[in-house]
Amino acid sequence: MKSEAEDIELLARAIMAEARDEAERLHAEAKEKAEAIRKRAQNQAEAERKAILDHAKEDADRLRSQSSATSQLKARSSQLEQREKLLSDVFDEVRKQLGSVKQRSDYAAIASMLAREALTQLNVTEAEIQMDEATKKALKLDQLSKELNGKFSAGQNLEDGTGVVISAAGGRLYYDNTLETRLSRLQSSLRSSVYKVLMGEKV
Repeated sequence: MKSEAEDIELLARAIMAEARDEAERLHAEAKEKAEAIRKRAQNQAEAERKAILDHAKEDADRLRSQSSATSQLKARSSQLEQREKLLSDVFDEVRKQLGSVKQRSDYAAIASMLAREALTQLNVTEAEIQMDEATKKALKLDQLSKELNGKFSAGQNLEDGTGVVISAAGGRLYYDNTLETRLSRLQSSLRSSVYKVLMGEKV
């Protein structure tokens, strides 16, 4: 028969073995949990790293695209500025040469056309016509009056421009048909054709 001391010894061993088993089980669980946390943290870090790299790539692509677009825009803007300057120079040169039209042998026909066109636009039978000195010499007002069945008189001399300025109905109706004003009116519609000519393209 076992003594009480032996029973206590056995009980103590059993308790110690159970405690050891529990400690090992807890240790294994803790290790497992730690490994799971480590893996989760690693996966999360990898996902964040990928997201940061993707975002950085998107930013780099966007900046590259913006830079390219800005360069293209600057080049286009510079091209348009040069085109505008070239067209402006051409029209300025034409404007300077308009005065020489008065020396042409067919200027009387041109003056008559300018006056007839302006009077037709206003649709009047009575009007005052302002003209520059050369137009006044070239334009036959009595002939124009007969042709259009109206009464047209010479007004004050034009200080600027070549051609005619018509006023009627006590000044309420007005039409500027000088060569300079005609050029300004036509300028926007002529720009494309003039540029093509300058570039050697067919119009």
